[in-house]
Amino acid sequence: MRKKDLMSPPILERDPSDPQKQKKEAVNPLLKLVLELGPLMVFFFANARGAWLVQKFPALGEFGGPIFVATGLFMAATAIALIASWLLTRTLPIMPMVSGVVVFIFGALTLYLQDDIFIKMKPTIVNTLFGGVLLGGLFFGKSLLGYVFESAFNLDAEGWRKLTFRWGLFFLFLALVNEVVWRNFSTDTWVTFKVWGIMPITLLFTFSQMPLILRHSLEDKTEKAGKASK
Repeated sequence: MRKKDLMSPPILERDPSDPQKQKKEAVNPLLKLVLELGPLMVFFFANARGAWLVQKFPALGEFGGPIFVATGLFMAATAIALIASWLLTRTLPIMPMVSGVVVFIFGALTLYLQDDIFIKMKPTIVNTLFGGVLLGGLFFGKSLLGYVFESAFNLDAEGWRKLTFRWGLFFLFLALVNEVVWRNFSTDTWVTFKVWGIMPITLLFTFSQMPLILRHSLEDKTEKAGKASK
């Protein structure tokens, strides 16, 4: 039974600390970024050029206006990204999968009820969920951020705890920002901010954490120890 488990990888990605985690389960960081940003770019383009897309592909008109065409294509692109991730690694990444489930549920409600409030609430729900999970995991002694960054960083336990706490608060901040934008600005402004605003904010936050990452990097500590021994 144990041999069979080793030969058959789990559907969901393994815990980063799992000794059975294989290198092939980790996607190249650049490809991972493309798989995560691709659906967002499709969403932005379809909302901006919805009328043109309907003219070229009349069947898309069944969805409704541009935001609904964008929602339908966003759902399709999300499904393609998850399938591509599965084909590459034979596992499903936890956070994109959770986000995908919310996209499918709220996207379906948006299309069925022809009410864009549901797709606008999706980032709020996802970011609140991620923030709650990360902070809740810390309460139980688990630094769950390793699922996201374990292929990029190798940190000690204290580093993962601090980084997880900061990202948990950051996700809650993103949820609050989304609520402010979609409730106070037009749909086009919200879509533009979702694609071109959230990413720069996230990149700035990520770069701001580099001092913490460098302080708690196990690779740096190993190199320093090696130099000291010489």
